[in-house]
Amino acid sequence: MLGERIHELRLHRGWSQVDLAKRLNVTKQTISNWENENIQPSIEMLIRLSKIFGVTTDYMLGLEQIPRLNIDGLSDEVVAHLSLLVDDLRK
Repeated sequence: MLGERIHELRLHRGWSQVDLAKRLNVTKQTISNWENENIQPSIEMLIRLSKIFGVTTDYMLGLEQIPRLNIDGLSDEVVAHLSLLVDDLRK
């Protein structure tokens, strides 16, 4: 499941394996191994992946089926703007 999520989220952003590898300071082979479920990322790397993709670690692990935005570290003002954007998109 984790490999599928990494692959899906990477493609959704239009990134190649090389692009994601550069963002994480790992090799393209590492990304390939994760996506093919040959190896699993460390917990630290899972957290970094979730932050890069803006989703929860639960979503990455398949424990949640709906991706949720991770807004940790954003200012109250930015969260308020995001909330307004979401409301507009729902209309």
